[in-house]
Formats: sequence, C-alpha cells, structure tokens
Amino acid sequence: MTEPLSCTQYSSLIVVLGDQLSMNISALRAGDRDRDTILMAEVMEEARYVRHHKKKIAFVLSAMRHFAAELKSDGWTVRYVQLDEPDNTQSLISEITRAKHDLRIKRTIVTEPGEYRLVQEFTQCEGLETVADDRFLASHHDFQTWAAGRKQLRMEYFYREMRRKTGLLMSDGEPEGGRWNFDADNRKPAKTDTFLPRPLEVEPDEITRDVLALIEARFPDHFGKLEPFWFAVTKKGALAALDHFVEHALPKFGDYQDAILKGAPFLYHSVLAQYLNVGLLSPLEICQRVERAYYDGHAPLNAVEGYIRQIIGWREFVRGIYWLRMPGYTRSNYLSAHRSLPSFFWTADTDMACMAAAIVQTRDEAYAHHIQRLMVTGNFALLAGIDPFDVHEWYLAVYSDAYEWVEAPNVIGMSQFADGGLLGSKPYAASGNYINKMSDHCVSCRYDVKQKTGDGACPFNPLYWDFLARNANLLRGNPRLGHAYRTWDRMTQEKQQEYLNSAKRILERL
Repeated sequence: MTEPLSCTQYSSLIVVLGDQLSMNISALRAGDRDRDTILMAEVMEEARYVRHHKKKIAFVLSAMRHFAAELKSDGWTVRYVQLDEPDNTQSLISEITRAKHDLRIKRTIVTEPGEYRLVQEFTQCEGLETVADDRFLASHHDFQTWAAGRKQLRMEYFYREMRRKTGLLMSDGEPEGGRWNFDADNRKPAKTDTFLPRPLEVEPDEITRDVLALIEARFPDHFGKLEPFWFAVTKKGALAALDHFVEHALPKFGDYQDAILKGAPFLYHSVLAQYLNVGLLSPLEICQRVERAYYDGHAPLNAVEGYIRQIIGWREFVRGIYWLRMPGYTRSNYLSAHRSLPSFFWTADTDMACMAAAIVQTRDEAYAHHIQRLMVTGNFALLAGIDPFDVHEWYLAVYSDAYEWVEAPNVIGMSQFADGGLLGSKPYAASGNYINKMSDHCVSCRYDVKQKTGDGACPFNPLYWDFLARNANLLRGNPRLGHAYRTWDRMTQEKQQEYLNSAKRILERL
C-alpha cells in the first residue's frame, strides 16, 4: 500500500534563472507563494560555457543574490545555492534534480530560457513545464507571423509595427515629427571639449563585496578587470541608473551615438543593457521613461526616437531572428572566413590605436558601445576573415550585457555578415576613413590613416579592398556595394596588387 501524499508533493519547484530577475516573470505568476519553492542556483557550468568577463559573472551573481532576498521579503520560500557550497553539483539540471529529490516535488516550472542551449538541456528534465517569457513585446509567434512570406527581413519595417503596437512616439496613428527614423541626424563626431557625464555608479554593498571576493578567488584566469565595480545590482538601483541617463545623457545621445572619443568609454550612452537583459528593467518602462522626456521638452526627438528604436526595434528584431534560425545560426559562415581570432583581442597588444582602445575598455569595463563593437573590433574581424564563430564567442564572453539571443545575431548577422544578408542588407565593412571621421584615435596612431598601402599604412585600408576582392563572387551583386566595386574596377592592376600585397603582409603577421 502506498503512503498518502504529503502536502509538499502537491507543491511545485519554480526555477528562476540568472537573466530572469523580474518580480512579474511568468514562472512566478504561475506559482503559489504559500505552497511553492523557488530555486536559484549559481553553477560553474553557466560561468564557464564561455570564459565570461569577471565583471559579468560578478554582476549576475550579485544581482541574483539581491533578487533572492527580495523574493524572500515578498513571502516566497527560496532555495538558493551559492557557487561555493560543498553540495553544489555545478549544473542547473543536477541542481533541479537534487532540489526535487530533497523537497519531494515532482512538478517544476520555468520561464523559457533565453538561450537555445538551455532550452535543449532542459528537455532532459523530467516533469519540467516551460512557460513563455512575456517580457518581450513580440512573442515567437508574433515574429514568425510577421516574417512569413517576406523576401527580406528588415528591422525598419518590423520597428514600425512595434511603434504602432506600443503607441510609443505616435500621434493620431502617425509617427511624431512625420518620420519613423531620425538616424540621419545622429552621426556627429564628438569633440574632446564636450562635457561627458558618467553612468550612475553604485558603491558595492556587503553582498556584492562577498561576490567580488568569490570571483577573484574562483575565476582568476578569466578575462577582464573586476574592480572598480560600480554596476547596480537591484531593481531600485537600475531604475536610478535609468533616471540618471535620462537626466544627464539622453539629450545628447542622438547627436553623438555613433561617435568614438579617446578616453571616453561611455559618451552619452545609457549603459543600461545589462540591467535590461537580466530583467531588472523592462523594455516598456525604459521606453516610456525616455518618451516622457521628449514630451516634457527635456530631450529632442532624434535622441528619443534613436534610443527607443534600439530597444523595441533592434533588440526585439534580433531576438526574433535568433529563434527563427536556431539551431545552427551561430555556425553560419557565408563568407567562408576561417582565420583564428588574433591573440590581441585578449591582450590589446596592437599598435592600432582604435583597436587597442576598444579592447582595453572592454577589459576594464566589460562594455563598449555599439559603434566600437560594429565598426572597430567587428569591422577588423570581418576584413581580416576571422572565423565568425570565434568572433561570436569572444563577444559573448567579454561584455556584461551579452546573452546569446541578442549577441549572436548582432555578431553573426550584422557585424560579420555570416548569415549572407538575412539580418542586414550589406556587410559593415569600412576603411580607416570611417574611423577617422567618427573618432579622434587616428591622430595619435602609429599608422597613417591617409596612407593606403605599404609599411605604416592604416591596416584597415588595404584590408578593406582585400575583403572586397576575395569576396567579389559573393558580394559584387549587392546594390549597396556597387560604388565600392566600381571604384575597385577603375584601379590599375598595379594599384590593386599593391592593396592585396599590403593586406597579405598584415594578415601574415596575425
């Protein structure tokens, strides 16, 4: 005769992952505060599937610990497994299994993980129920419906649908200012005498200091500097960081969002993505706060529209692409690029001033803004023919806001054109002239940005033409590269060969 079921056998285990730190996450809404147990676990498996930046690991673990305390204060029973506990199995699946055994629970609820690898791993978990992650504006079904039957998937048209859906910056069914996109107004180079605010810096509390000591002890060989550590790690801190950005940086964000300035890692960028991507902030609360600044007369339309587009347009769009094309998307290699990632991506030991600055900043802050990622480090990797999977894993490892669903499409699709144009209409390839126009790095660089070939020439210059030449069979028909190929065709054979020879010498030194 079987024993009668205890009351605990009717309860559920609710798993909350490290990027699901939202009090209204769907798994919590599906649970019962008086009956169920929440499981949160710090495991080596998640810290080392790529060698994450020390600051990123510290941020996630501290934010998790603070969130667990908030859940307890809200009346939940929380089973929290710290990284250095002796019984920690260091695997999410094993920790779920252990918790179910200890608590005599059969039913497990989790909000759908954001990364495909975890979705696959969780299929091994018996009795696990997955509920949709509705923190996004477009569900998987919404994006699939929008994409169905389209010859090209372009963010601009998807973004307009998101504007209509949310009502952000809309007036009587039309976009504010009569245009959907004010990007043409957002390409000013910054000047050294420009006043630059810093993002809000939060002093580490006791919980964070404990985490910092743990990271230094357990991950000494991981990339990046751990301190100074100034990220917010709570909802309250993230909201304060949002208010700080709106008050001090948003008004000039639009004008200078594409600029690069030596010694100015943040310019007028918000540095809020890490908070958004772990759930401390939501897309709509950010966008509505930014929109209010426009209607209050605090920030101009080009700044507000440009910022909102990044969140409800680009962020939602790349998530849609990721889930539409996984598995296999991260292994896309349309241009057949197979060169190994140069070691200076980890050491910054290069004479290219723009590259060294972006990598040093990445090492120190676990942050670089989108133009540094796209048009400096990403551009170099594209021109040099670096294997896009290696580039993808580097970006996933080094940035505090990087999660595969958002990082992979930006790198594989936009930065490296490895998906052949699914995400972007052209490769983002550029010579040194672009970097010189948008930054002040070239004036102090050992290389001469105006020299096209030979020793001392900016490496971006010959690599640009070499990239076009070696990929001509795949790219010549791209209408957005027509002018570049016509320029190449007008060169003498001798001039073309000079570019190719210079590029060959650079690539051999890698």
